[in-house]
Amino acid sequence: MMHYDRDIIAKDQESYLPVFTRYPIVLDHGEGVYVWDVNGRKYLDALGGIAVNVLGHHYTPLVDAIAAQAARLIHVSNLYYTAPQARAAAKLSELTAGGKVFFANSGAEANEGAIKAVRKYAHQIHSEKSQIITAQGSFHGRTLATLTATGQEKFHKGFAPLPKGFDYVPFNDITALEQMMSKNTAAVMLEPIQGEGGVRMPSDDYLHQVRALCDQYDALLVFDEIQTGMGRTGAFYAYEQYGVMPDIVTLAKGLAGGVPIGAFIAAEKVAAVFHAGDHGSTFGGNPLACAAANVVLDTIVNDDFLASVVSVGAQFKQELCRLQEKYPEHIAEVRGMGLILGMEIRSHDDAAAIAHLALTRGVIINCTAGNVLRFIPPLIFTKNEVDELIRVLDCCILDIYDRGGL
Repeated sequence: MMHYDRDIIAKDQESYLPVFTRYPIVLDHGEGVYVWDVNGRKYLDALGGIAVNVLGHHYTPLVDAIAAQAARLIHVSNLYYTAPQARAAAKLSELTAGGKVFFANSGAEANEGAIKAVRKYAHQIHSEKSQIITAQGSFHGRTLATLTATGQEKFHKGFAPLPKGFDYVPFNDITALEQMMSKNTAAVMLEPIQGEGGVRMPSDDYLHQVRALCDQYDALLVFDEIQTGMGRTGAFYAYEQYGVMPDIVTLAKGLAGGVPIGAFIAAEKVAAVFHAGDHGSTFGGNPLACAAANVVLDTIVNDDFLASVVSVGAQFKQELCRLQEKYPEHIAEVRGMGLILGMEIRSHDDAAAIAHLALTRGVIINCTAGNVLRFIPPLIFTKNEVDELIRVLDCCILDIYDRGGL
């Protein structure tokens, strides 16, 4: 058992495409907000599968629903109706002002569908209306279209020629957006809060101003809520925190608590341009994934559940701000809302070192955008787990800065 993890890592490195920078641990099982590796070591999971395990690990109603559905029906083609899909679509439609739902298998697929919907709708207006504007620092996926939509050049390198029709403006800069827009703008596509970009927050009026510009130019507003949706901010959608309604919204990550699924939900005027054969998916919306999604949706939309996310998130942010006050020369800023929080470290090297040192002390956190420690734990996090994480984080920072480094 002592070398079992090394055997697994060696086998993976020999056989798997080397596209991930992995930590040298092999995870085996989980319970609540904790996971264990194959050697029996316990970790507090403050990453949640990158905002996926919203109900934590081994949530009994979710496990039972998946098992029961697997025993009945895992997959049929979308040429037939199934009750789990119909129920999941109805719930999402109700949560999204009556929009029409399409189920995919991932966030990238959901965003691909949204891009297709934008183009199909815009072409009904005039054939040259095709420009999609996204934000610098955004992340929308890794397919050719969605990595092109992603406003980070590092994701574009080596994949030219990229699809045409995408332009980028600085996030939170309404003047730059207005200068970029024209009658040929088909849509503005934004994350209400940039996740991979470093938990970047919009100003209070920015999303309202974007909505107004889209209305002025007869362009659609698309919100990518793949990381910020599913109760992550304390409301089901982050856009609800700002009182702005999009024409299309995309979801994935936490939608089925870990079972792969994605969705885009389109307003009626957009949905009306789609006809049979215009879009599709073999696996999208299969009964197994939708059965899982129904459990997650029923759990998250509970007012008490969302109130806990708000309360725990507020305490979490307050504790991170206290660390910033304690180490102002090393921590530049704390930002975020609910349980999507970021702490910007002034040194890129130190941010990565803190994340690595936290892992050695049994806490899983993530470094994104080079120097931002990102916290996107299961939404069942409690104040006790916040205290545990803060204690470890404080010790890691002390080790690096006050004790002469690692």
